Amino acid sequence: MDPIILSALLVVLLMGNSRTYGQEIFGYCTTPDDNSGTCIKLRECGYLFQLVESGTLSNERRKFLQNSQCGYRNGQVLICCGNSRMDAQHQGQSLGSSLLPQAPNCGDNFGDRVVGGKETGKREFPWMALIEYTKPGNIKGHHCGGSLINTRYVLTAAHCVSAIPNDWQLTGVRLGEWDASSNPDCTTGKNGQRDCNEPYVDLPVLDRIPHPQYPGNSRDQLNDIALLRLRDEVQYSDFISPVCLPTLPSQQNNMFLGRKVVVAGWGRTENNFTSNIKLKAELDPVLSDDCKQRYATQRRTLTSKQLCAGGMEGVDSCRGDSGGPLLLEDFSNGYSNYYIAGVVSYGPTPCGLKGWPGVYTRVAAYLDWIENNVRS
Repeated sequence: MDPIILSALLVVLLMGNSRTYGQEIFGYCTTPDDNSGTCIKLRECGYLFQLVESGTLSNERRKFLQNSQCGYRNGQVLICCGNSRMDAQHQGQSLGSSLLPQAPNCGDNFGDRVVGGKETGKREFPWMALIEYTKPGNIKGHHCGGSLINTRYVLTAAHCVSAIPNDWQLTGVRLGEWDASSNPDCTTGKNGQRDCNEPYVDLPVLDRIPHPQYPGNSRDQLNDIALLRLRDEVQYSDFISPVCLPTLPSQQNNMFLGRKVVVAGWGRTENNFTSNIKLKAELDPVLSDDCKQRYATQRRTLTSKQLCAGGMEGVDSCRGDSGGPLLLEDFSNGYSNYYIAGVVSYGPTPCGLKGWPGVYTRVAAYLDWIENNVRS
């Protein structure tokens, strides 16, 4: 950015107001420090206003502003305004202060938005959890997934809690993982610089709370949802943060037809796993009636508390974990956040059969149960 233009912009910024929630959005972007952001007019970015208002700009802050430019519109420079976490930190808000955080303090979108990508970015889906089981001989393994929903609870499937081998114990949760074969997780950029996540965190599980009406190993897998209470409070970071719950009416549809949903995980089930690196796949929701007819041939009954997605060969929940999330991206108030629409329950065997969608527990149907079973 030209220094003269930058100086003029700083004057405009100082005269402007802090970020509002009715501003015009010109796209989504990545900030110079690799956080997701929204491309908006410079004067509408609250924390950058505070940055400039704090006094004389250092060379580092000036460079940050220059590298934050994301375009022009009608003669005005657009700036990549950082995501919800950055806004909250700069505005002095407390993340996770409520038992169940609300957007924009959850569901951070750190994705690089590469269409068709199978591997996630290192910082993508920072709520993803791997569930640890201790097996005979004190052998530990991760065989299910889950989603962090606040500082003490992980949401998962009831079958990951109640339908495990008798000689297994669910003992812990791993957060902040990306590549299960390394710690910390690092990549090398095009410029040759090495970029690393913080090491993963293993936390003991204190309480296991499967839904009381989960029927165990029955074919239908109704009420396949559970909460895990962690012994220690989770410290949020760029690599560990909660997903949003579907608390808005627009997020509580049964099917989400016409929208893409995302399943993510390491492909781990109770019996095997497919990848060391966290994977993702975009799926199409499937009409409930079509899904019911398909699974009726296997004498399985589906209810309105379940939803179906996928049916493409080799994709589906093979790219996710049992107990992991089915995600929907929501754009509101200038933010892009993910909320958890479903929990991976079951699908065809082998997974990824053409014409056989995966079945997910519909989280919106269990909000009251979740709220009644979490405590500080």
